[in-house]
Amino acid sequence: MVHPLHPLRRPRRMVTPGEGGRPRQVVVVGAGMVGLSTAWFLQDHGIDVTVIERGDVAAGASWGNAGWLTPGLTAPLPDPAVLGQGLRALLDPSSPVVAPRTPSPRLLRFLTGFARHSTTRRWRAGMSAYLQVNAMALGAFDRLAEGGVSEPTHEADPFLACYRTPEDRRFLLEELEQMAGAGQDVRFDILTGEEARRCEPALSPTVGAGIRIHGQRYIHPPRFMDALAASFRARGGTILTGRTVTGLQDRGESVEVADDTGITHRVDAVVVASGAELGDLTRAFGVRHLVQAGRGYSFTVRARQLPSGPVYFPAQRLACTPLRSPTGDRLRVAGTMEFRSPSAPLDRERIDVMAAALAPLMDGLDLHERQEEWVGSRPCTTDGLPLVGGTRSRRVFVAGGHGMWGIVLGPVTGQLLAGLVATGQLHPALTPFDPTR
Repeated sequence: MVHPLHPLRRPRRMVTPGEGGRPRQVVVVGAGMVGLSTAWFLQDHGIDVTVIERGDVAAGASWGNAGWLTPGLTAPLPDPAVLGQGLRALLDPSSPVVAPRTPSPRLLRFLTGFARHSTTRRWRAGMSAYLQVNAMALGAFDRLAEGGVSEPTHEADPFLACYRTPEDRRFLLEELEQMAGAGQDVRFDILTGEEARRCEPALSPTVGAGIRIHGQRYIHPPRFMDALAASFRARGGTILTGRTVTGLQDRGESVEVADDTGITHRVDAVVVASGAELGDLTRAFGVRHLVQAGRGYSFTVRARQLPSGPVYFPAQRLACTPLRSPTGDRLRVAGTMEFRSPSAPLDRERIDVMAAALAPLMDGLDLHERQEEWVGSRPCTTDGLPLVGGTRSRRVFVAGGHGMWGIVLGPVTGQLLAGLVATGQLHPALTPFDPTR
């Protein structure tokens, strides 16, 4: 809940606003990939940045995701094919897309808006909106590496999408062709099951068809987020964890950011990158677009033979990523789109469904000894486009609503938004993502 600032709280940390309208001190709300990337790139502009996070660094969707850097696959989630599956899939406990049997009025509004945007015309418009940021996405990761983020990105070689039958892959092939036709840089090969298993021997004989997608990367999410936070701190940044921001006030010459410890931070600008709950803080500044938590699940297992690259099973909505570590290599299995409250507890049935779906598709997995079982909330919008840019206040900015693409687009979002905050100049790539649209 957002509370007004109370005049009797402890004295504020005073900050002199930047001269000439250029901010000198900024607060970023949220220490996920989007928030930390924005904070890091703000430092490139000589800005003193404090990040306030209600949990720990990467405590939300940035920690337990698949870690895929796949601009070749990044597209709006509302899609005619998704809508064609109907509401029955939402109510099927074995489905990878799940909603409560009695949806709240808010969720019903979200699903209605999502359905309204699931048309071919709107998908094409959304795909056009993504083209520029997709083209810049991997370059932003390279900039982080050049600037001192020590954890590397890895070439996804191979990156395979696998199916039981050639017919099953028809939808993704059509989507890839549509994306390429819209101008997306995506190159792929069509594989037989035997060819897919030669590329990746960990696949079982059940896999009868595949697609090999070129030019993608992946990361080890926890290690990358730790490295990004360490680099931000080494460059002079401050991260305050275990604090919840409770209110924002634009005072004209500054913006006041109140947290639940009773401290109010007076700074030149604030960036709200708090994931699925960003609307709570920004609604008063004209951000009315509904953001819904699309919760994803993951776990890790030992593998007799760890895949050499990411493996995607689209029909089951399962993303498998090899996580190599000096303490032991493991396979991360991520999936599910569950429309529930971000605060709802982990539903172990979701993990069981994922493990059962994966068992016949890969050999040598110890699915009974699962570790790091996790759930986190992806912030989804009804039109499938993120909310990145300014608000009705010239001191309040927003970065969120990326759905499944917050990892791959987090750094480029931060890079472009930092430029807007620091200079007032809006990069054309951000125009379609106006938070007040």
